[in-house]
Amino acid sequence: MRFLLSHVTARTCARPTSIPQVRLTSTVSDLNPTIYALSTRPGRSAIAVVRITGSQSKHIFNKLTCHGTTGNQKLPPHRLASVRKLYAAPPSPPQQSEPVRLTGPASDSTTLGIQAAKPRLLDEALVIFGQGPKTYTGEDILELHLHGGTAIVQSVLSSVGALHQPELGINVRYAEHGEFSKRAFLNGRVDLTTLEGVREMIDAETESQRVAALSSMTGDTRRVFSKWRDTIVHNVALLTTVIDFGEDHDLDEVAELFAVVDRNMHVLAHEIDEYLHRVTRSAILLRGVKLALLGPPNAGKSSLLNRLANHESAIVSDMAGTTRDVLDVPLDIGGYKVVVGDTAGVRDLESASDPVEREGIRRAKLKSLSVDLVLVVLPLDQPVDATIVEHLKALQAEGKRILVVLNKEDLLSSEHRSTFLEQYAASMNLPQSSFHVVSCTSGTGLADLTHALTSTFKELSLTESSDPITISARAQDLLRHDVLQGISQFHMWKEADDVVLAAESLRQAVEGIGKITGEAVGIEEVLGVVFSSFCIGK
Repeated sequence: MRFLLSHVTARTCARPTSIPQVRLTSTVSDLNPTIYALSTRPGRSAIAVVRITGSQSKHIFNKLTCHGTTGNQKLPPHRLASVRKLYAAPPSPPQQSEPVRLTGPASDSTTLGIQAAKPRLLDEALVIFGQGPKTYTGEDILELHLHGGTAIVQSVLSSVGALHQPELGINVRYAEHGEFSKRAFLNGRVDLTTLEGVREMIDAETESQRVAALSSMTGDTRRVFSKWRDTIVHNVALLTTVIDFGEDHDLDEVAELFAVVDRNMHVLAHEIDEYLHRVTRSAILLRGVKLALLGPPNAGKSSLLNRLANHESAIVSDMAGTTRDVLDVPLDIGGYKVVVGDTAGVRDLESASDPVEREGIRRAKLKSLSVDLVLVVLPLDQPVDATIVEHLKALQAEGKRILVVLNKEDLLSSEHRSTFLEQYAASMNLPQSSFHVVSCTSGTGLADLTHALTSTFKELSLTESSDPITISARAQDLLRHDVLQGISQFHMWKEADDVVLAAESLRQAVEGIGKITGEAVGIEEVLGVVFSSFCIGK
């Protein structure tokens, strides 16, 4: 019995009609290979997501899902999930001009190399298809939400990679780091500030860091920079009217035009300076608020640290001087990342028991001078050490924020509380609002202390009335050295009445913003503003 190769279709997948059985001529879309990657963390988990993007996403979908059918599977609706069985992608049948025949018993007769093997089921997965350009990358995207077993993930990745057939114009490869986001930028779906916001969002460890990253990821930062860019382009256009059409204006008109641009640039420079100041203060939230615990030996600093951390981070003992060096512990306090430094007990160096304790005292004082906030812990059963008071004067001279925790609240009766606070405030030259009475044993007062700490964190990061903002160090550098420098150069050339170099300086500022967002400015855009905003043709 003879079977022609072209007739054997019952147990194999039909090729998608978009992929003919001949060598393909590459199109523009095929110049970029279709890429795929595991988008979730490697290792065993409940689910794992494999993401695919590119012109061959539909072809990959058909190859993985069409076993047991006589044609292509219908694609899921755009952005709607559907459950599909995924099979190992079958090898393509060989290209032959003549059918190959085998002789033998009728029941065993077949065509060489095309006997239909039983399809190998890989997984039953949730499949989501996105039709470009309305996707993250601007291309077709296919997401496979698999069961998270290591073997399942590896088998699916291998099957996708096996579909690479460059001789047929099907280019499929594993994605490079960040390549999905790179394609989103190259296809105009996002700008560089949005991509940097995505990275910050992924790295966010606390609620405040998440909120800070949102401004960039959701496009708020891009809108701010776009507004600045439009302002500068508009003012470049004003100067261009003077350069190109100066004969149509008298000297007074030119001077007034120059003065308008000068005022506009002063306002913009002030706005950018304020923005950078907020960014600098918000950066505290990203690196973590640096806080030092300072106090005499056996005041309860380590006990307070353990209470704030909700676990045993430091050794607690009745013996004074348990902590001999600075111990940094990262914490999440009220949604803020805080790096708490537990230090050695500070007292008069002559009272120190040995050179190690003296070195610990020296390091404790240095630590308190390098942090954002100093939390002084004092026991209510001991008088305030003069060494502590002297060091607080040094901290106040450096402008350090100071809060005082009076520990062992159970030793203080309620009727004597106000008197004690007045005495402490007077002796330490601090307002009573800086003092908080707690008990590390019972936990009394710790909730109020946490609230006071979060309020202080907001003040330090300038986020009392607005959300934190963050931009990359690259963007900050460009704002300072390209944008603000360009505006500064404009003012210099304006004073010299050189309109050409003044306009060129503003173009430098526009290019600086373009480097931040990835958007360049061309002469056509400037002239477009000129001719749309001013009646030049007379």
